Order: sequence, then structure tokens, then C-alpha cells
Amino acid sequence: MNKYNNILVVADPAQDHQPALSRAIHLARNAEDVTITLFLAIYDFSYEMTSMLSADERQAMRRGVVMQREAWLKDIIRPYVEEGFKIELTVVWHNRPYEAIIAEVFSKNHNMIIKATHDHDKLGAVIFTPTDWHLLRKCPCPVLLVKDHSWPENGKILSCVNLAADDETHEHLNDKIVNEGKAVSTLLNAELNLVNAYPATPVNITIELPEFDPASYTDAVRGHHLKSMKALRHKHGLPEEQTHVLEGLPEDIIPQMAADLDAKIVVLGTTGRTGLSAVFIGNTAEHIIDQLNCDLLALKPDGYVSPLSPTLE
Repeated sequence: MNKYNNILVVADPAQDHQPALSRAIHLARNAEDVTITLFLAIYDFSYEMTSMLSADERQAMRRGVVMQREAWLKDIIRPYVEEGFKIELTVVWHNRPYEAIIAEVFSKNHNMIIKATHDHDKLGAVIFTPTDWHLLRKCPCPVLLVKDHSWPENGKILSCVNLAADDETHEHLNDKIVNEGKAVSTLLNAELNLVNAYPATPVNITIELPEFDPASYTDAVRGHHLKSMKALRHKHGLPEEQTHVLEGLPEDIIPQMAADLDAKIVVLGTTGRTGLSAVFIGNTAEHIIDQLNCDLLALKPDGYVSPLSPTLE
């Protein structure tokens, strides 16, 4: 069974070219029975401010704008529909796009969101919008944030695991990150690689404790991470050469590894607001994903409850 058979694609209202839709079509070509919903949330404050119009007239104007955008999107999807892809359209009037997107996920049980991001002009890294950040923090299903370029021919999938802690929550999230990487790798016929960054010896410890041996400390930390990675790769049936344990900060190691492997997608775990050390949302995440030269697939741990869940209302 294809785990991504109900994909929500967030349309870019500013251009006819839709990189997120192209990614969804690519995934659908390699799978069976995939439904794609192309979604657009629109809002124009000027329509709300026209005091000379009645509520009914304002409603009619909003409906007219929605119908215009629906017609525009129909033109975009027509070639794919004619090719046999199942694509539905949803256009809503909403002043907070991320809330509309997440409400749609809950309403239709989508199992992946795909949304385009923007490139930095200089380095080709990704710029994340406020909507992107809200989706990364609050969306219950996997979020694939894509750049406007083709996936590299022999590009790899890079799953980023955190082996610093031994608690069950981290283990489950690591397993999920690896399993998601395997699913995407199978779908795209790509090689899965795992990466883990471990910290360098803190300089202040070596200064404050003259008898402290930084080399032994570093060896011990590296040994723990190598042992944990070995257990993880054995558990998931991966060869040693597809696993990487490197000294440094995640925000340095992960983008560098993605570039070295010519990665198609980097898979990250995001733990929302639970405060676990595996959390990449915050300063570390901004550093990591703003420097990535490829797409990002962000996951929540099992049991994550979105603050926008209807059950909380």
C-alpha cells in the first residue's frame, strides 16, 4: 500500500508554474491510486473594507474571486487530468493560510502536504515563509517543502537521526524518521542514508578542569554515537556505508552532508512544542533548513496532537 495516497498540494498564488504540484505528480507516477488535492487559501482585505456594499454583495464578490482562482487552477491541472491523474481542487477564503491548510488536513485525512518554498538568490538555499513555519510546527501529517528544481538523477534520501538520548520517545522518532526515509527511497528508487551529528568537546570544560582529557571524552562520545548508529542500522537492515556519524553541530553537518550526497530530500523529525532535545524547530532548524540545497520532509512523532486539532476546540 502506498502511504502517500492522499496528498494535499498547496498552490502558489503568485505563479502559473507549480513546483509542489510537479513533485506530487512525480510521486503519483510511481504509485497506484493516488488522489491529489490542489488547495489555495485566498484573502483580500479590501473586499472586507468596502462599507458601501451589503454583506450579501461582499459575499458575492468573494465568491467571484474564488471562482476566478478555481478557473485558473483548472487550466493548470488540465494536462495532468487528461493524462489520468486524480486531482481535485479546493479554493477557500481565509485570512490565515496555515489554519485553512491544517483544517483541510483534518477534514480530508491527508497523509502528506507538499508546498513550494523560495530560493535564496545567492546560494540556492531555502527561504521559509511564516506559513511554512506554522506548518512545520503545527501540522499533524508529514510536510514536504520543495524547491523549484528537478530532483537530481542519482540523488539520495538523507534521514537525520538524533542518537544523543536513549529515551523511548527519541527511539520511536528515530525509527519513524528512518521508516519514512525508506518509504520515500522505495517510491523514488533512491538510496537511503542516515546522518547523526555529535557535539565537539566544550572548550570551557578543558579550561576549567586541567585534569580533563578532551581526547578521551571525544572518543567516548563518538563511541556512544557509533554504537547507537550500528544498532539502528542493524534494526533497519542498512549497510554501514549508508550511515554517517560526524562531529559538529547539526546545522553545519546536515546541510553539508545533503550537499555531498546530492540529496533529493532531507527527512527531519520535528517535535512541535514538547521541548525534547530532538527538536529542530527554533534557531537550529532555521539554520539547518535555510542552508539546505534540497527539499525537506518534516515529521511529527507518533501521538503528536496539533494545537489546531478539532478535538481541542
